[in-house]
Amino acid sequence: MQARATLISAAIAGFSGVALGAFGAHGLKNVLSAKMLTVWQTAVQYHLVHSVVLLALAIALMASPKSDIKIWLQRSSSMMLAGLLLFSGSLYLMALTGIRPLGMITPIGGVSWLIAWGLIAVAAFKMPASQNID
Repeated sequence: MQARATLISAAIAGFSGVALGAFGAHGLKNVLSAKMLTVWQTAVQYHLVHSVVLLALAIALMASPKSDIKIWLQRSSSMMLAGLLLFSGSLYLMALTGIRPLGMITPIGGVSWLIAWGLIAVAAFKMPASQNID
């Protein structure tokens, strides 16, 4: 994803993470079982953490010159967004519907995040040791 798309994704993810967290705390506390409310809270926690990561990636993409480093950061941002949708999205749906097989999607989101973090590491290793972001 390009810097603009990553920044827009980060904004939407952050906004929706706060909204879904509030909805769970206030709108679902008397609707969901304690177990499903914990599932919801896990989804929100990971959602918000990775929203911040998307924001950091957007900033890094804006500051990066066109290079193979930028390509790795773009790939990472795509995987971060995929992870957010698959991991948190499957947990939100499972909590709301009670359909347990949705939980089989969650690890795919987790693997997407692992790949995304690995791609950030690749970008870092490709940077010259003396490079600073101005």
